[in-house]
Amino acid sequence: MERRNFLKTTAIGSVAFAGMANVASATVNRSNDSNTAKFKLKYAPHLGMFKENAGSDPIDNIKFIADQGFRAIFDNGLMNKPPELQEKIANELARLGMDMGPFVLYADFKTKSFVTQDTEIKGMLKKKMLEGLEVQKRTGAKTALVVPGRFDEGMEYAYQMANIIDNMRMSCDIVGKAGLQLVMEPLNAWTNHPGLILTKMPEAYLICVGVNHPSCKIVNDIYHQQITEGNIIPNIDKCWDHIGAFHIGDNPGRKEPTTGEINYKNIFKHIYSKGYDGVLCCEHGKSKPGKEGELALIKAYREVDSFEI
Repeated sequence: MERRNFLKTTAIGSVAFAGMANVASATVNRSNDSNTAKFKLKYAPHLGMFKENAGSDPIDNIKFIADQGFRAIFDNGLMNKPPELQEKIANELARLGMDMGPFVLYADFKTKSFVTQDTEIKGMLKKKMLEGLEVQKRTGAKTALVVPGRFDEGMEYAYQMANIIDNMRMSCDIVGKAGLQLVMEPLNAWTNHPGLILTKMPEAYLICVGVNHPSCKIVNDIYHQQITEGNIIPNIDKCWDHIGAFHIGDNPGRKEPTTGEINYKNIFKHIYSKGYDGVLCCEHGKSKPGKEGELALIKAYREVDSFEI
């Protein structure tokens, strides 16, 4: 090879290599960047949703969730965590300016509970409410979830609804003085929870009207309601004054938005347009495994949050 051609070839190769090095460096830097642009709505991943990227420590999970632009978390099992960990979680959320979704206060799918006037059941419910207040004192939680339990095949439906109203009013009187809201969750009977009394949004609305207490609210689980009755946006509007929180999950499959039939972008736009500033709990699984699946989940939320205002 002539010296002139050798030098020309070497120069071109050096430029190409430098360019490739710059691209590689940029790729590494991008992978280490935090995705800090805040979401429009307070979608709330659960602790452990990003364990492949963030590990198992709850505080590390909260930091990772915040770095991805989320403004809230939820933890169904908060009530069962040690008090010192509850306080640590609450302190980290306060430091980062994040909200907490409803924790599960009472959800026994096997017991006929709120539908009865049994004195032992009432005593158990009172005890549970007081335990919930202790969690609220440690964490500052605003909402706690309750499931009214099983349907009683030996009692008229209307009597059972009247009993639920009575027991919910009793429960709200206990927690309401401290400002804690109880959100009832209607659950689908077809795929996940056969035999429960509360399955539809209109039923939850009826109970709220009957209880007539500021602490009596509904958690609208969009996954469950798509299975049970559909009509998602009209039911949101009809129940709006009584909705205290949302749960998210696509159907079928109960994975992240964009993996099923629910048009979450339109639903979120509608909720946002109504001025909602509460929490929407990401109560679902991931459609893909591993770190890549967790990142795909975040990308899905970026997609459904990209509605135009």
